[in-house]
Amino acid sequence: MRRFGAVLLDMDGTLVDSDAAVERAWLAWAAEAAVPAELIIPIMHGNPAPTTIRAVLPGLDGPGVERAAARQLELQYTDLDDVVPTPGAGRLLVALKELDLPWAVVTSADRRLAAARLGAAGIDPPLLVTFEDTPRGKPAPDPYLEAAARLGIAPGDCLVVEDSQPGIDAGRAAGAAVAALRGLDGDLRIADLGDLAELLLAAGSPRA
Repeated sequence: MRRFGAVLLDMDGTLVDSDAAVERAWLAWAAEAAVPAELIIPIMHGNPAPTTIRAVLPGLDGPGVERAAARQLELQYTDLDDVVPTPGAGRLLVALKELDLPWAVVTSADRRLAAARLGAAGIDPPLLVTFEDTPRGKPAPDPYLEAAARLGIAPGDCLVVEDSQPGIDAGRAAGAAVAALRGLDGDLRIADLGDLAELLLAAGSPRA
């Protein structure tokens, strides 16, 4: 574990436990669109809505994808009942403050949804980069490159924290180190964000 200049955190499943809400919305959308659930389930996490929709409905034109994505997001905006911070999230945020370490949330959600879920979890990030802020979403590197640029930190000095393969691919493509949750293969595997907090504290502040 080395010192990093910034930590870039995915939102859903990484910083905010919204898995149940995400799954409810995608399965409801799939039922409306007559898409078999088994096609949606493996890819419902980590990708922007248009990417997932194109994968399961390849015949849709651009406006059709936009309408489908808008409907899918409508199903998520107000479904916040069980949205909470993930295990260890509070400890990590305290550690980042102690280390004076810049951080950002980088999500495939749009700004309205990100604000709603972060608000429900009681998290107010210093920087939020959403699907709307870059021409391409994850797994392209654009969101993480944008966050690094806004923080003024070289991507190679950033630690990306992710819980899905598209996010891991995006972080790696940006040239960042990646800490992976859920047993996925990153440069660093962590059990939860509390685990990451202890590793960062042991490494110390980049400004020390």
